Amino acid sequence: MAPASSSSVTTMKRRMSNLAAKVPNTMQVGHTQINPNSQWVNSRGAWVAHIIYIMFLKYIFGIIPWISTETSWTLTNWMYNISQYIMFHAMIGTPFEVDQGAYDGLTMWEQIDQGAQFTPTKKFLTVLPIFLFLLSTHYTHYDVFTFWINIAGLLVILIAKLPLMHRVRLFGINFVAGDGEEDDATSHNNGNH
Repeated sequence: MAPASSSSVTTMKRRMSNLAAKVPNTMQVGHTQINPNSQWVNSRGAWVAHIIYIMFLKYIFGIIPWISTETSWTLTNWMYNISQYIMFHAMIGTPFEVDQGAYDGLTMWEQIDQGAQFTPTKKFLTVLPIFLFLLSTHYTHYDVFTFWINIAGLLVILIAKLPLMHRVRLFGINFVAGDGEEDDATSHNNGNH
Protein backbone atom coordinates (compact mmCIF):
# COMPACT_ATOMS: atom_id res chain seq x y z
CA MET A 1 0.00 0.00 0.00
CA ALA A 2 1.34 3.39 -0.93
CA PRO A 3 1.81 5.93 1.84
CA ALA A 4 -1.23 8.12 2.29
CA SER A 5 -1.03 11.79 1.49
CA SER A 6 -1.24 14.32 4.28
CA SER A 7 -4.75 15.36 3.24
CA SER A 8 -6.08 11.83 3.61
CA VAL A 9 -4.55 11.04 7.01
CA THR A 10 -5.97 11.92 10.39
CA THR A 11 -3.54 12.07 13.31
CA MET A 12 -4.97 10.62 16.49
CA LYS A 13 -3.24 10.54 19.88
CA ARG A 14 -3.50 7.46 22.00
CA ARG A 15 -5.15 7.82 25.34
CA MET A 16 -2.27 6.92 27.64
CA SER A 17 0.63 7.66 25.35
CA ASN A 18 2.42 10.47 23.63
CA LEU A 19 2.63 8.42 20.44
CA ALA A 20 0.53 9.59 17.54
CA ALA A 21 -1.06 7.05 15.22
CA LYS A 22 -1.72 8.00 11.61
CA VAL A 23 -5.11 6.69 10.51
CA PRO A 24 -5.99 6.85 6.80
CA ASN A 25 -9.26 8.51 5.92
CA THR A 26 -11.40 5.68 4.53
CA MET A 27 -14.31 7.83 3.38
CA GLN A 28 -12.68 8.83 0.11
CA VAL A 29 -14.55 7.92 -3.05
CA GLY A 30 -13.79 8.00 -6.73
CA HIS A 31 -10.36 8.04 -8.26
CA THR A 32 -8.52 8.45 -4.95
CA GLN A 33 -9.85 5.16 -3.60
CA ILE A 34 -8.75 1.79 -4.97
CA ASN A 35 -11.55 0.14 -6.91
CA PRO A 36 -11.91 -3.42 -5.53
CA ASN A 37 -13.69 -4.51 -8.72
CA SER A 38 -10.63 -3.97 -10.89
CA GLN A 39 -7.74 -4.05 -8.43
CA TRP A 40 -7.43 -7.86 -8.59
CA VAL A 41 -6.13 -7.55 -12.17
CA ASN A 42 -2.98 -5.87 -10.81
CA SER A 43 -2.51 -8.30 -7.93
CA ARG A 44 0.14 -10.97 -7.70
CA GLY A 45 -0.69 -14.02 -9.78
CA ALA A 46 -3.40 -12.45 -11.94
CA TRP A 47 -1.26 -12.56 -15.07
CA VAL A 48 -0.30 -16.17 -14.38
CA ALA A 49 -3.99 -17.02 -13.91
CA HIS A 50 -4.68 -15.96 -17.52
CA ILE A 51 -1.94 -18.25 -18.81
CA ILE A 52 -3.17 -21.13 -16.64
CA TYR A 53 -6.71 -20.54 -17.94
CA ILE A 54 -5.46 -20.76 -21.54
CA MET A 55 -3.57 -23.96 -20.74
CA PHE A 56 -6.69 -25.37 -19.06
CA LEU A 57 -8.82 -24.58 -22.12
CA LYS A 58 -6.26 -26.17 -24.42
CA TYR A 59 -6.11 -29.26 -22.21
CA ILE A 60 -9.91 -29.63 -22.09
CA PHE A 61 -10.30 -29.23 -25.86
CA GLY A 62 -7.27 -31.45 -26.45
CA ILE A 63 -8.58 -34.46 -24.54
CA ILE A 64 -11.88 -34.62 -26.41
CA PRO A 65 -11.26 -37.47 -28.88
CA TRP A 66 -13.22 -36.14 -31.87
CA ILE A 67 -11.60 -32.67 -31.79
CA SER A 68 -8.43 -32.35 -33.85
CA THR A 69 -5.38 -30.44 -32.64
CA GLU A 70 -6.09 -27.65 -35.12
CA THR A 71 -9.68 -27.32 -33.96
CA SER A 72 -8.67 -27.40 -30.29
CA TRP A 73 -6.32 -24.44 -30.82
CA THR A 74 -9.05 -22.50 -32.63
CA LEU A 75 -11.56 -23.29 -29.87
CA THR A 76 -9.03 -22.28 -27.21
CA ASN A 77 -8.42 -18.98 -29.01
CA TRP A 78 -12.14 -18.26 -29.35
CA MET A 79 -13.09 -19.32 -25.82
CA TYR A 80 -10.37 -17.19 -24.27
CA ASN A 81 -11.32 -14.17 -26.38
CA ILE A 82 -15.03 -14.60 -25.65
CA SER A 83 -14.46 -14.98 -21.92
CA GLN A 84 -12.12 -11.98 -21.88
CA TYR A 85 -14.67 -9.92 -23.83
CA ILE A 86 -17.47 -10.84 -21.44
CA MET A 87 -15.37 -10.20 -18.34
CA PHE A 88 -13.68 -6.96 -19.37
CA HIS A 89 -15.90 -5.36 -22.02
CA ALA A 90 -19.49 -6.59 -21.69
CA MET A 91 -20.25 -6.26 -17.99
CA ILE A 92 -20.56 -2.80 -16.50
CA GLY A 93 -20.56 -1.42 -13.00
CA THR A 94 -19.24 -2.94 -9.82
CA PRO A 95 -20.79 -5.33 -7.30
CA PHE A 96 -19.42 -3.29 -4.40
CA GLU A 97 -21.26 -0.38 -2.83
CA VAL A 98 -18.16 1.42 -1.55
CA ASP A 99 -17.80 3.58 -4.66
CA GLN A 100 -21.23 5.27 -4.40
CA GLY A 101 -21.95 4.66 -8.07
CA ALA A 102 -18.71 6.15 -9.40
CA TYR A 103 -18.13 3.15 -11.69
CA ASP A 104 -21.74 2.26 -12.57
CA GLY A 105 -21.48 3.14 -16.26
CA LEU A 106 -17.98 1.77 -16.85
CA THR A 107 -16.85 -1.61 -18.10
CA MET A 108 -14.18 -3.52 -16.23
CA TRP A 109 -11.62 -2.50 -18.88
CA GLU A 110 -12.46 1.17 -18.30
CA GLN A 111 -12.10 0.69 -14.54
CA ILE A 112 -8.65 -0.94 -14.65
CA ASP A 113 -6.01 1.50 -13.38
CA GLN A 114 -8.66 4.25 -13.12
CA GLY A 115 -9.00 4.31 -16.91
CA ALA A 116 -5.33 5.05 -17.64
CA GLN A 117 -4.24 3.75 -21.04
CA PHE A 118 -1.12 1.71 -21.82
CA THR A 119 -0.46 0.53 -18.28
CA PRO A 120 1.52 -2.71 -17.88
CA THR A 121 -1.64 -4.67 -17.05
CA LYS A 122 -3.52 -3.37 -20.07
CA LYS A 123 -0.52 -4.06 -22.30
CA PHE A 124 -0.36 -7.64 -21.03
CA LEU A 125 -4.09 -8.17 -21.54
CA THR A 126 -3.73 -6.81 -25.09
CA VAL A 127 -0.62 -8.79 -26.03
CA LEU A 128 -1.89 -12.11 -24.65
CA PRO A 129 -4.71 -12.55 -27.23
CA ILE A 130 -2.25 -11.61 -30.00
CA PHE A 131 0.21 -14.23 -28.76
CA LEU A 132 -2.59 -16.81 -28.52
CA PHE A 133 -3.65 -15.94 -32.08
CA LEU A 134 -0.09 -16.49 -33.30
CA LEU A 135 0.08 -19.85 -31.50
CA SER A 136 -3.29 -20.86 -32.94
CA THR A 137 -2.22 -19.87 -36.43
CA HIS A 138 1.02 -21.84 -36.11
CA TYR A 139 -0.62 -24.99 -34.75
CA THR A 140 -3.34 -24.90 -37.41
CA HIS A 141 -0.50 -25.05 -39.95
CA TYR A 142 -1.34 -21.61 -41.38
CA ASP A 143 -4.62 -22.89 -42.84
CA VAL A 144 -6.37 -19.96 -44.51
CA PHE A 145 -9.86 -20.85 -43.28
CA THR A 146 -8.86 -21.19 -39.61
CA PHE A 147 -6.66 -18.10 -39.95
CA TRP A 148 -9.73 -16.01 -40.80
CA ILE A 149 -11.74 -17.59 -37.99
CA ASN A 150 -8.96 -16.87 -35.48
CA ILE A 151 -8.32 -13.34 -36.69
CA ALA A 152 -12.03 -12.53 -36.43
CA GLY A 153 -11.94 -13.43 -32.73
CA LEU A 154 -8.75 -11.44 -32.26
CA LEU A 155 -10.11 -8.33 -33.96
CA VAL A 156 -13.25 -8.30 -31.82
CA ILE A 157 -11.23 -8.31 -28.61
CA LEU A 158 -8.55 -5.90 -29.86
CA ILE A 159 -11.01 -3.31 -31.16
CA ALA A 160 -12.74 -3.31 -27.77
CA LYS A 161 -9.37 -2.57 -26.11
CA LEU A 162 -8.43 0.40 -28.29
CA PRO A 163 -8.16 3.76 -26.49
CA LEU A 164 -10.57 5.31 -29.00
CA MET A 165 -13.23 2.86 -27.74
CA HIS A 166 -12.92 4.14 -24.14
CA ARG A 167 -16.48 4.88 -22.93
CA VAL A 168 -17.88 4.26 -26.42
CA ARG A 169 -21.04 2.16 -26.62
CA LEU A 170 -21.86 0.60 -29.99
CA PHE A 171 -25.43 -0.26 -30.99
CA GLY A 172 -26.73 0.65 -27.53
CA ILE A 173 -24.81 -2.22 -25.89
CA ASN A 174 -23.91 -1.37 -22.28
CA PHE A 175 -25.75 1.94 -22.53
CA VAL A 176 -26.55 3.34 -19.09
CA ALA A 177 -29.58 5.64 -19.05
CA GLY A 178 -28.28 7.69 -16.13
CA ASP A 179 -24.96 8.54 -17.79
CA GLY A 180 -24.58 12.33 -17.79
CA GLU A 181 -22.90 12.57 -21.18
CA GLU A 182 -25.64 10.57 -22.88
CA ASP A 183 -28.38 12.60 -21.18
CA ASP A 184 -26.84 15.87 -22.39
CA ALA A 185 -26.55 14.57 -25.95
CA THR A 186 -30.12 13.25 -25.93
CA SER A 187 -31.60 16.47 -24.57
CA HIS A 188 -29.64 18.50 -27.11
CA ASN A 189 -30.86 16.34 -29.99
CA ASN A 190 -34.47 16.59 -28.80
CA GLY A 191 -34.34 20.37 -28.81
CA ASN A 192 -34.35 20.70 -25.01
CA HIS A 193 -31.56 23.14 -24.31
